[in-house]
Amino acid sequence: MELSFTEILRSEQSREKKMKAIAEKIRATKNYSWIGLYDVKEDEIKIVSWAGRTEPAFSSFPKDKGLNGRAVIQGKTVVVNDIDQDEDYLLTFTNTKSEVVVPIFIGAGKRIRGTIDVEAETTNAFHEMDVRFLEDCASKISELWGGS
Repeated sequence: MELSFTEILRSEQSREKKMKAIAEKIRATKNYSWIGLYDVKEDEIKIVSWAGRTEPAFSSFPKDKGLNGRAVIQGKTVVVNDIDQDEDYLLTFTNTKSEVVVPIFIGAGKRIRGTIDVEAETTNAFHEMDVRFLEDCASKISELWGGS
């Protein structure tokens, strides 16, 4: 039986195990190639967990770099359906063609404390339906970053 986000979040597991279960659930639900969950720190963005493929080429990078950095700076979801045409893309995997990054907002001030990063091996892989799904996921799992 597959656990819901609520069941995962309410479990007695460590944050890291919850994050791994969440990453696996999101990836499997839409059959995404790869998904990463990141912490947004004061000066850096750091991988916490991932599902699919292997660990990314960079486990952390400056807060203002890459598509994750763009999502944090702009305070909104970033969709790039052809990474070869985007100067901000940081090479994670050599076969990535599309990427979407969704910020995770916390508290009344709507601070960004994390991101969901999804990558695909085809161009034009992400659509409005993916954005809505991932933004809904971000809202449901935000408490893992200290929000509720």
